[in-house]
Amino acid sequence: MTQYNNPDPSLLSECLAKLTLEDKVRLLTGRDFWTTWPIEEIGLRRMVVSDGPSGVRGEVWDERSPSLNLPSASSLSSSWDTGIAARYGAVAAVEARRKGVDVVLGPTINLHRSPLGGRHFEAFSEDPLLTAHLAAAYVRGVQDNGVGATPKHYVANDFETDRFTVDVRVSDRALREVYLRAFEDAVVREGAWLVMSAYNSINGATATENELLETPLNSEWGFDGVVISDWTAVRSVESAKHSQDLVMPGPDGPWGAALVEAVRSGAVDEAAIDRKVLRLLRLAARVGALEGFEPTEPEHREDGVAFAREAAVEGSVLLANDGLLPLADPARIAVIGHNALHARTQGGGSATVLPERIVSPLEGVRAAFPDAEVSYSLGAIVQEGLAELDRDAMRNPVTGEPGARVEMLDADGAVLFTEDRLASGLVYFGGDAPIGEMTTLVFETDYTPTESGPQRIGFASVGTGRVLIDGELLTEQTAQAIGTDLGAAFLSPPAVSAPVQFRSGRSVRLRVEFSPQRMDGGLSNALSITIGTEPADMDADDLIAEASRAAAEADVAVVVVGTNSRVESEGYDRADLNLPGRQDDLVRAVLAANPRTVVLVNSGSPVLLPWREQAAAIVLNYFAGQEYGAAVGDLLTGAREPGGRLPTTWPAAIDDVPVLDVTPVDGALAYDEDLHIGYRAWLRAGTTPAYPFGHGLGYTTWELTGVTTTEFTEGVAAVELTARNTGDRAGKHVVQVYASRPDSTVDRPVRWLVGFATVRAQAGQAVRVRVPVQDRDLAHWDDGWQLEPGEYTLHIGSSVLDISTTTTARL
Repeated sequence: MTQYNNPDPSLLSECLAKLTLEDKVRLLTGRDFWTTWPIEEIGLRRMVVSDGPSGVRGEVWDERSPSLNLPSASSLSSSWDTGIAARYGAVAAVEARRKGVDVVLGPTINLHRSPLGGRHFEAFSEDPLLTAHLAAAYVRGVQDNGVGATPKHYVANDFETDRFTVDVRVSDRALREVYLRAFEDAVVREGAWLVMSAYNSINGATATENELLETPLNSEWGFDGVVISDWTAVRSVESAKHSQDLVMPGPDGPWGAALVEAVRSGAVDEAAIDRKVLRLLRLAARVGALEGFEPTEPEHREDGVAFAREAAVEGSVLLANDGLLPLADPARIAVIGHNALHARTQGGGSATVLPERIVSPLEGVRAAFPDAEVSYSLGAIVQEGLAELDRDAMRNPVTGEPGARVEMLDADGAVLFTEDRLASGLVYFGGDAPIGEMTTLVFETDYTPTESGPQRIGFASVGTGRVLIDGELLTEQTAQAIGTDLGAAFLSPPAVSAPVQFRSGRSVRLRVEFSPQRMDGGLSNALSITIGTEPADMDADDLIAEASRAAAEADVAVVVVGTNSRVESEGYDRADLNLPGRQDDLVRAVLAANPRTVVLVNSGSPVLLPWREQAAAIVLNYFAGQEYGAAVGDLLTGAREPGGRLPTTWPAAIDDVPVLDVTPVDGALAYDEDLHIGYRAWLRAGTTPAYPFGHGLGYTTWELTGVTTTEFTEGVAAVELTARNTGDRAGKHVVQVYASRPDSTVDRPVRWLVGFATVRAQAGQAVRVRVPVQDRDLAHWDDGWQLEPGEYTLHIGSSVLDISTTTTARL
């Protein structure tokens, strides 16, 4: 295991000896939503933890404290590049230090077991080895820069439905070979300083009280860090008997005084408490929060905005191209689609960060082709729910500056709290706002619409609200929570709105008076509300016809399709894989009007593309972060090549997906497919997807020759080959090595990934490539790792279905 800043145990023990039992127990529950308790007597300051894996939000969810918005994890994993992953982690760590954060709550390394998983965008891949290598690199990048990384959610937390209570039934073999693999690499190879325990149960025991926290995490892997709970995941004193170390959030929780009493009564051994405290002190020393231990200075710094743009390009997958891309200086470009103007740069949920700026695809096209005539058409309504008010259209009625005035009132109408905000999306999740004491929130702004016509305006939150325009009541409604997931109710609440007629340039005084429904538990002092607009009723056929006319008049059309804020979010799974609204009809109509059409896909996880065989070019951008549009410009002009390869299989039809179920039955979800998830399940079923695992094109071509294999030495063999760039420009290729053992005495996948390497070469250049293969990646679990002797076939190619050649390796 790589050692990172391992503090002297005797110094930590000296600190421990100065603490009373009450001190120790207090340390083991958070001080609030995002911080731990300080103890001045031993020189311990508070530690700050923060979401999310694709950026660092900090202590407050506030547009006045913007964060760098990196591409989603599904985009990062599409790079198939551990160097990019390590830089991604390093950039996140630098951002964390800028915001006073000690611990990043990421990476999310659960698997893409089903494409319906609502948090699919936040995780890496359907393959355990690809996830493991990238996760380890991410952890290394974060921790080399002196910030703690937190691989999560341990374990089998691969869906959202009933995530707080579900019991996942999964075999030991599948756990070891599939679901635990990335956690193992993050701990054993890179010494992760934290691991987050999940909400769900695994084989009958909740994650925070599960033996898996001790074995294999501590006893086999040598983990010496902190097991931090997912927020509110610890539910009892019983969990203190297990290898669960830190309860979040605080200050309330199930441990506290009850745990002190349990220790005094002998129900919980004080040695168990001491072990947890020592781990917390070790973390404090590692991040520089304990006197006498200096924080590590960042080893790797770079321009975060420039990296976000590069990472978006490296993670973009060219699914199809008949030669249209890169574009050759078109004179007229028709840009079409809701997501072209209002791009999704991240998925919904706790991982959300608030960037200072977002470059839309429309902006990116206009910047990349300054001499072209670029038109824009909406094409289809994608938005569902409210969009925040345009910040440029808001003016604070008290200060006269941009933004809005927010007040919080008690039951008697007295003002408890006042602040001036710049945005109309407000999230109080930590911080000083008196949410628990407040009865009514008042939001007021002078709003100047930029377009005339009908619109709908309202609020999104759980509770009762009044919307007033120029002092006149527009609507008073109550929004009820949908479902029982409090996280979903908080992070993606229901919306209510009413129609209003706006006139461009005419300001109105918008006032919303909102009384929230009280939440229990960890969200009792939290509030989320968005004041905003949603489209008025518009004729869908007219929108498509207008876009088709624009496409027909252009040299090339660029259509951006994608998901909306109600699809792909923490808290709930997806119902289907369809693009929302009439987007498929839109694409068909545009393709018919102009076959020279590029389709950009702005989704974090698989969607169905029923028109894919008619499209000249399709580029999957995922949720590409704040520099999305700039990356689009690079890709369309050919300034950069799309560097991505699929980390997950994309289906042609939902009925083809071999592992789909995310809905528990009687409180349990059985992983009956065992080892066979992702492309392994597709191969076993013999069904051909739209785009297979590992697929991705570039702007050049490659030839793989001269394959040889070395013998296993100290558990490692290597596939060596020559990769030649046979095209006319520099490019990137990902060499993939899969293994098979058709005559195995145990159940195995048809093929499974055992190694990969990223290759870059100039036009005509040949590069010698070495892909290590670990014997462990040929082993199977049967009460221990077992190596089945004999010959294994190694398949070398450019995707799981595009195999160039085979060779053999012998154990």
